[in-house]
Amino acid sequence: MAARFLERPATREVIRHLPSESFRWLEHDYPSEIARWNYHPEYELHLIRHGTGSYIIGDQVGPFGPGQVALIGPGVPHDWMSDLQADEVVYNRDVVLQFTGEWFDRCASTLPELNPVRALLESSGRGIIFTGSTAVRAAAELELIGTAQGARKVSHVFAVLATLAEAPVGEKVFVAREWFSTAGQGDGKLAVEAGLAYIFDNLSTRIRMSDAARLAHMSEPTFSKYFKKSSGLTFSAMVKKLRIANACRLLAQTDDPIASVSLGVGYANLANFNRQFHTEVGMTPSRYRRLDATERPTGQTPSLDLKTRRSPSVLESAAGIPV
Repeated sequence: MAARFLERPATREVIRHLPSESFRWLEHDYPSEIARWNYHPEYELHLIRHGTGSYIIGDQVGPFGPGQVALIGPGVPHDWMSDLQADEVVYNRDVVLQFTGEWFDRCASTLPELNPVRALLESSGRGIIFTGSTAVRAAAELELIGTAQGARKVSHVFAVLATLAEAPVGEKVFVAREWFSTAGQGDGKLAVEAGLAYIFDNLSTRIRMSDAARLAHMSEPTFSKYFKKSSGLTFSAMVKKLRIANACRLLAQTDDPIASVSLGVGYANLANFNRQFHTEVGMTPSRYRRLDATERPTGQTPSLDLKTRRSPSVLESAAGIPV
């Protein structure tokens, strides 16, 4: 059953709020229809109650365990994939809080005490994992949101945001490279949203920027300009980023042959896939698959023609491999 969910492509999650709610709080099992590689324009706070496995946030894959608290910015693709036995289900694994930037802005416009939280939200495009006492206190507030009613429910939302905003440097980890500016507006925001939707819908097939531009109702040059300005990446670089991230997800969580993974992420030529994967991850797909979750490279930024420096992984340091 788990494989049925894992092999689906990423999707834009449509988050519906009840008329009586200004944000969404929910808990869910794993696997489930809602637990999949997705992205959405809302901010998301995510608590793992039970189980271990691998997360994918932006372009990064790493391990998770009970008590992990993460903040995901708008548009950042994400998923948490548990290590499961056949037909195993992890009940009530996740607690999720989702809210829009517009809702927060309206609150902050009348409650200036919320302004210190803005810096936290503006940095969430990288994805942030919280640890230590910050994670413990944030997890407790997230749980209380689910049991409280009315104004008390809202007070716990503000409390968890304040807790995370006050986190010391040693208790927060920025997971990935900035995905795109959470402050993006107008044509830039439209270009990124249309581009991401098109890429996710066609990740296993041929992708053309002309098609994405048409969906955004822009000419190719205009679309390219706004997409790069708002995302920090060229359109082709974003396609590569997402394809390799999806490949890491499939290699870690399925037994599909590498040739099938290659086709599933849009590389018809296996040799080209192996080359691109090695360039971005620093090892072959087969070697990546053999490693445990704790041994796989984390905290690195795929180059994607950005020439970004990164720290060597444990394996690279031990082998003396330059990065």
